[in-house]
Amino acid sequence: MRTTLTIDDDLAGILRRKARELDLPFKELVNTALRKGLADNSTEMQLQVVVRPHDFGTPRAGLDFDRLNQLVDELAVEDYLRKATQDDSPGH
Repeated sequence: MRTTLTIDDDLAGILRRKARELDLPFKELVNTALRKGLADNSTEMQLQVVVRPHDFGTPRAGLDFDRLNQLVDELAVEDYLRKATQDDSPGH
């Protein structure tokens, strides 16, 4: 059966890498993984995910990695306000 399935980017990367390692077609690996997962009688599936740390080196002056989430939030608010202002303009 042919169907469309949306897979999270991190999981798709793991599946592609594993398919290359095992020299299997992506489709075959996905089907095998689904069968194994559905056959698993445990209530909690255990996935092994390897997290590789990355050293970003010394940050540039004025860049605080610990405050990047705050920056993202501020940019999101600015974007929302900009769009809200455009929607309220005449002709919309």
